[in-house]
Amino acid sequence: MSAAKSKVEGIIADNNVDDGAAIQDALADLTHQRTVPNIFIGQKHIGGNSDIQARKSDLLALVSAGATAKPSKA
Repeated sequence: MSAAKSKVEGIIADNNVDDGAAIQDALADLTHQRTVPNIFIGQKHIGGNSDIQARKSDLLALVSAGATAKPSKA
């Protein structure tokens, strides 16, 4: 991934925080996906592991595009 020169801003493992169940519930509401991992690149929901595996050939481009995406205003 170093070729993409991307910056990882943060990773939350829902089993390592006190409110992990609440985070997983919120992600399920947002993405309609209950399973983990629940992968976002550049604030865009990509899916889970099987989705990433299916898009392996596009992954570098996805990460590169995500690294340059402007954050949305919440």
